[in-house]
Amino acid sequence: MPHSPPGERGQASVELVALLPLMAALATVGWQVAVAGQAAWLAGTAARAAARAQALGDDATLGARAALPVRLRDDVRVKTTADGRVAVRLTVPVVVPGGDGRLGAVAREAHFAPQGQR
Repeated sequence: MPHSPPGERGQASVELVALLPLMAALATVGWQVAVAGQAAWLAGTAARAAARAQALGDDATLGARAALPVRLRDDVRVKTTADGRVAVRLTVPVVVPGGDGRLGAVAREAHFAPQGQR
């Protein structure tokens, strides 16, 4: 087994320890991107559910909240119009605790024509 020169012993360990914070930061950024993507997808789902509820004469806000996970239900805002358009704004949660726990918001719209009475 070849021996390392005396000045290079433990260099791989030092390099690994130096890279660990960078790898953790990259993993955190990747996870945050995934959470933001899921929030955008869920906002679209909530907008469709809200528009469907409004078209049937039900409460659009309750329809949107029912389509969301429990953790996101309090951070959703729903705006409706008489012609059946619904806009949903959903706060994107952050993966690193601290601050106000919000990264930003995503908004989606949906539309269903009003339906006859049930």
